[in-house]
Amino acid sequence: MESISRRTFSTKLSSGIAGTALLSNMPFACAMDNTSKMKKLGVALVGLGSYSTYQLAPALKDAEHCYLAGIVTGTPKKEKEWMEKYGIPQSNVYNYDNFDTIANNDDIDIVYVVLPNSMHADFSIRAAKAGKHVICEKPMAVSVDECDAIIEACKKANVKLSVGYRMQSDPYTNEVKRLVKEKPFGNVQYVSSDAAYISRGNPGQWRLNKSLSGGGALVNMGVYSIQSNIYGVGMNPISVSAQEFSTRPDYFKNTDETITAQMEFPNGTVAHMFTSHNANANRLFVSFEKGWIELNPCHSYGPLSGRTSKGETIAYPHKSQQMLQMDDFAKHILTGTPNVTPGEMGKRDMIIVEAIYKSISEGGKQISLDLGNMGIVG
Repeated sequence: MESISRRTFSTKLSSGIAGTALLSNMPFACAMDNTSKMKKLGVALVGLGSYSTYQLAPALKDAEHCYLAGIVTGTPKKEKEWMEKYGIPQSNVYNYDNFDTIANNDDIDIVYVVLPNSMHADFSIRAAKAGKHVICEKPMAVSVDECDAIIEACKKANVKLSVGYRMQSDPYTNEVKRLVKEKPFGNVQYVSSDAAYISRGNPGQWRLNKSLSGGGALVNMGVYSIQSNIYGVGMNPISVSAQEFSTRPDYFKNTDETITAQMEFPNGTVAHMFTSHNANANRLFVSFEKGWIELNPCHSYGPLSGRTSKGETIAYPHKSQQMLQMDDFAKHILTGTPNVTPGEMGKRDMIIVEAIYKSISEGGKQISLDLGNMGIVG
């Protein structure tokens, strides 16, 4: 089996990515070389649940361009534990009531909002008003209107905004993008992406409370399928139709359990997606005119695995996706490299989410999408 080696990519700034700029007239390569000489950016995690505890905080210990500088929590017990474990000074510890005073703390450059979905807009906007760059965990918000409010707040405050799409910094994702763009297998004909897991044992969790989550499997895992279908085709969809299924209505009382959807693209390609909180699925399949590629597993924290119809394996040394994601954003702030996951990408995906829910409410009707002016693909 032939192994595909990691490739370096030269990317240009997209006009659709707001707020991206190069440092003065400094050459791009020079700016990249200087990142190692610049200060690390301080990150404050807002919300110390399992994702912050087991993924983000450990990733920040290994990051090159950012570090864990502060925390925001509503649980006093966690304050002491995190201060001792990560050497965080008391002056960099906040709760949800005094959060806005973070504006006075020069140690904090980036605020990463890792709260239930319904709280994303509030704390992202407050972070922007405090003059801090913002990473908002996915989904960006619970509505398109909230996405717009976050984007506008960040623009008004002249701070950078990123959505927590870790897969966009993963080399497997970027290899798929390369193959789609360079077409060694010809044009894309069909894409299928599945992202799902089985939820058991905790019916009281916030993800099953629609007032906190804004939805169920679709907003939690389905955004991975939406994203991979889009970069698997290499363009934004023009319509979507969807269906919803529930096999455990006693457990999933007010959030969606299982959703399938079909996306139509301008070139005629069709992409299928499946997401669920009551099944295990973790795969991306891209069919071309002259072959196919598959990532399986595709959406998990890794290690991932891939193969092609030519018998090649797609393999990279495993690195924390969260580390790569946060370093990408820090480099964007420090040197003007492209913003890999701008707020407009989060808004685009929420437009698609709302269209999927609308299709379901209208019996699977095909819903047109107008994403052509957003300038965001990937």
